[in-house]
Amino acid sequence: MLIFRKPIEGIERPQMPADVVIVGGGPAGMACALRLAQLIDVHNGANPDSQLSKENIYVLEKAREIGQHCLSGALLDPCAMRELLPGFEKEAPLDAEVTKEAVYFLTEKSKFKIPTPPFLRDHGNYVISLNRFVKWLGSKVEEAGITVFTGFAGSELLYEGERVIGVQTDDKGVDKEGLQKSNFEPGYDLRAKVVILAEGPRGSLTKQLIQKFDLAKNANPQTYGVGVKELWEVPSGRIAKGEVIYTMGWPLTTREYGGAWIYGSKDNIVSLGFVTSLDYQDPRLDPQHVLQDFKRHPFVSKLIEGGKMIRYGAKSMPYGGWWALPPLAGDGWMMIGDTAGFLNSARLKGIHLAIKSGMLAAETAFAALKKDDSSAATLGEFQKKVEASWIKEELWKVRNLHQGFEHGLFAGVFHTGLQMITGGRGLRNRYPAVAGYQQMRKLADLPPDGGAEAHLLGPAKGDGKLTFDKLTDLYHSGTKHEEDQPAHLVIHDTNICNARCVKEFGSPCQNFCPANVYEMVDDASQPNGKRISLNPSNCVHCKTCDIQDPYRIITWVPPEGGGGPNYDGM
Repeated sequence: MLIFRKPIEGIERPQMPADVVIVGGGPAGMACALRLAQLIDVHNGANPDSQLSKENIYVLEKAREIGQHCLSGALLDPCAMRELLPGFEKEAPLDAEVTKEAVYFLTEKSKFKIPTPPFLRDHGNYVISLNRFVKWLGSKVEEAGITVFTGFAGSELLYEGERVIGVQTDDKGVDKEGLQKSNFEPGYDLRAKVVILAEGPRGSLTKQLIQKFDLAKNANPQTYGVGVKELWEVPSGRIAKGEVIYTMGWPLTTREYGGAWIYGSKDNIVSLGFVTSLDYQDPRLDPQHVLQDFKRHPFVSKLIEGGKMIRYGAKSMPYGGWWALPPLAGDGWMMIGDTAGFLNSARLKGIHLAIKSGMLAAETAFAALKKDDSSAATLGEFQKKVEASWIKEELWKVRNLHQGFEHGLFAGVFHTGLQMITGGRGLRNRYPAVAGYQQMRKLADLPPDGGAEAHLLGPAKGDGKLTFDKLTDLYHSGTKHEEDQPAHLVIHDTNICNARCVKEFGSPCQNFCPANVYEMVDDASQPNGKRISLNPSNCVHCKTCDIQDPYRIITWVPPEGGGGPNYDGM
């Protein structure tokens, strides 16, 4: 029997008071912490008789090291960083300034260059490793006097009535059966005036909060894409430093939404990946397979042929846009970055939005600390700050973009063109949306041979040079978990997996997971001769399973703090 990771009940936990707890040490969380430190320093310099302390402000980061779980393409729009740290370009780890971009539509064997739309013009942006950038940003936070606890995951929110009053961190030293090992350490109850959720997309605490208070009731369903990325070292001269290439079309058909990026970095390093929108119809489609097929295209294979794949990773991203944002603040809490849904899917960019949202949350938290009031009325100012900032200005122009692609590529291109003319409106001010997993069709409703999507279905085999199977790619993610711990992937009813899903959908978890976590193994005792088997130690924390499962029975929760991928240089 599987035991799933959850806090052990009935034990006494150390209590730790806090002014502000930021859950998540990505760009949003680090920008929030740094901005809060700056505001406190300015206040204390001007008010010697009314000092605020930074000692009780904490960042919780589940990775072993700052930046270790951070993954993106990544291109940085520097606008928010110039507000946070003017002149940051002189010391930040920026790999290349973008000097050239191109957009192509691909067919199976050919490519067609198309005019670069305004939202994909990247001159003045920077190719970066998000991993290295966040490490650097984290060093600035620590220099500013804010404590960053690495290897600590938030496992539960603490409530007092309808108010969030803190975070419980994960228990350490629990075995697979849920029993305490000799090195057991209970998690802390961090009792905070303000909790800021910066967990990235589909955060586990954020999911709890949204469900508890029904925060999504007036928003469009959040939709997602999953980006599967490889880092390559290629022969000199193939791709210029600072060169950016986007593609759409093949290997996807006109029924799926997605596209690829190729970013030229320094030292002949190339960031290459494919984003597949998680609203496709065929449950046999495999996003990791999509990337492998993409690399077989003559245009792409010529760029990387003779090179070496050196890193791999995957990450989900929120596509829903402005209409999918839940309320951003309430009694004792705020949410920022990808956690809230701040991503511009037209530009494939969210780092600058994460940083700016973190800064605005810091200003709100600072005002709350000064007044000693973290009520919904005070923290609700964060919502107003966002709506008055360039975050809304940017997202408003693309508020209906992803919804326009619900009926395929050609309809999406039509709606995109119309929205560009009408400032994001299109045919109506607010396009409705459907949660992506609801688009998935049962096998009985699909052609058995896969139809036009046949080349995308099932696991990629790989040739070991240009293309790779999942386990080979996974090896290059540096993923490592403590083996003897409860599973952090909660399947609430395995009977559905074994009796229904394998027959109705063909067990799509085997396909949509980019890390081979889910397998259907032979078991004669089961009605369909198969049963679900988990490999939690493979998990790269993309949370695609939590997003895409058609039965809503999979919940992703953090493993024991410190476990997960090692996205060094990604």
